Amino acid sequence: RGPSAFIPVEEILQEGVESSRRQLLIEAFVSAGRVDNITMVMGLHPQYLSSFWKTQYLLLRMDGPLPYHKRHYIAIMAAARHQCTYLVGLHMGEFLQAGGNPAWLQGLHCAPQKLRNLNEINKLLAHRPWLITKEHIEALLKTGEHSWSLAELVQALVLLTHYHSLASFVFGCGINPEADQDGGHGCRPPSPHSDSSSTSDDSTGDAMREVEALMERMKLLQESQLEEEGVTQEEMATRFELEKTESLLVAPSDVADHALQSSVLCFVEDPEFGYKDFTRRGEQAPPTFRAQ
Repeated sequence: RGPSAFIPVEEILQEGVESSRRQLLIEAFVSAGRVDNITMVMGLHPQYLSSFWKTQYLLLRMDGPLPYHKRHYIAIMAAARHQCTYLVGLHMGEFLQAGGNPAWLQGLHCAPQKLRNLNEINKLLAHRPWLITKEHIEALLKTGEHSWSLAELVQALVLLTHYHSLASFVFGCGINPEADQDGGHGCRPPSPHSDSSSTSDDSTGDAMREVEALMERMKLLQESQLEEEGVTQEEMATRFELEKTESLLVAPSDVADHALQSSVLCFVEDPEFGYKDFTRRGEQAPPTFRAQ
């Protein structure tokens, strides 16, 4: 009945989704004073964003045993474990806004011992959670100057696992920093001695030509693989990696490592510790910690 009867159902549903998305983005802006790139990406699925936003709000802004600034520092520790510069930068800003001590951001060695004591369980949860035992929990709850209460530890562990997972989402979606973050993509004014439009066109053209050249080299490598006998997957992977490294599209590894060292690895102890397969055939499986 009425005018809506002449509008396809799909259009009505789409309009409802867009309205819901706009409302959520407005709420995010009012609550945090900004709409970060994670929210923008999740906003493509309003129901998912709504659940995520409620979870974030409960973890970071509602009453709980941990002070707000420590919650953000724990988020930094978790994201740094996976070398997620986006989340580290985001929560460094949130940490300062919540009244955190700027000296702590110089690295984990500057944080209170109580927070540093989370390093071991953070490391295991991020890379080999099956190695966690009840002794790890007991050590943190042991009575002493730097001990954790059970309520504090539960909230800390939820924050650690939440941000380990969120780091994977950030990497999987290719989310970049906002314009006002280090490494963010913003609009910079053109040089007064250059024509901005021609510079932009030239750089875009150069990038496209580099992509085409790299794709052509990859295609030739694949063709040569079909012609050669006995070429292993490992050898082909090495050849592809060499092609990528020689391309202008890939930043030198030493530059990337230096940037990572300064902004993220200062929050990580034992950076060499990583994932190790626990289901290797022919070997005894390591013990796993099961909570029921």
